[in-house]
Amino acid sequence: MTIEAVIFDIGNVLIEWQPERYYDRTIGVARRQAMFAEVDLHEMNDLVDQGHHFTDTIYDWAEKYPGWRDEIRAWHDSWIELATPEIPHSVRLMRALRARGVPVFALTNFGVQNFDYACTVYPFLTEFDRAYVSGRMRMVKPHVPIYAAVEADCGLAPERMLFADDRAENIDTARARGWQVHHFTGPEGWAARLVAEGLLTEGEAA
Repeated sequence: MTIEAVIFDIGNVLIEWQPERYYDRTIGVARRQAMFAEVDLHEMNDLVDQGHHFTDTIYDWAEKYPGWRDEIRAWHDSWIELATPEIPHSVRLMRALRARGVPVFALTNFGVQNFDYACTVYPFLTEFDRAYVSGRMRMVKPHVPIYAAVEADCGLAPERMLFADDRAENIDTARARGWQVHHFTGPEGWAARLVAEGLLTEGEAA
């Protein structure tokens, strides 16, 4: 089956997203573990991904936990340090596909304001042919509506799209809809898959 578009997740596919690592470095492992046990920071981030305002959501969350106020605000104030570094090989693969004339889309759980900010730090995020950003769409992976919206917008048959994501549940929904999928565990495996599909040569995928 000919692949007519390749779809990239962003977090942990093109940019590392490891908030715990940031806090381990800045406040220490023990305090980070205590904070994450008391405060559901990933639930907070899910609200941002759903389209709630980046600053307001995090600052409001911080006020609920005054003992952790500064640390929670750091999720906003030092956000780019949580979303770093880029994964250079994955970026090269994205650009190699585009150079070959293969349409490349993003499908990402990402807030509105922090995605716009990320684009200023990582210019490659502006290079997608289509960018499906959950915060803008107000729907998130792994729920079916965001996948259906991608299909409706791009007009491609599900089996003609190849989607890479690091989270199994996101892959599972796409697979159930008939998409071609790749569970991303590192750029080397993704490169090999793109070569196997005939989308890139080994040299282009290096």
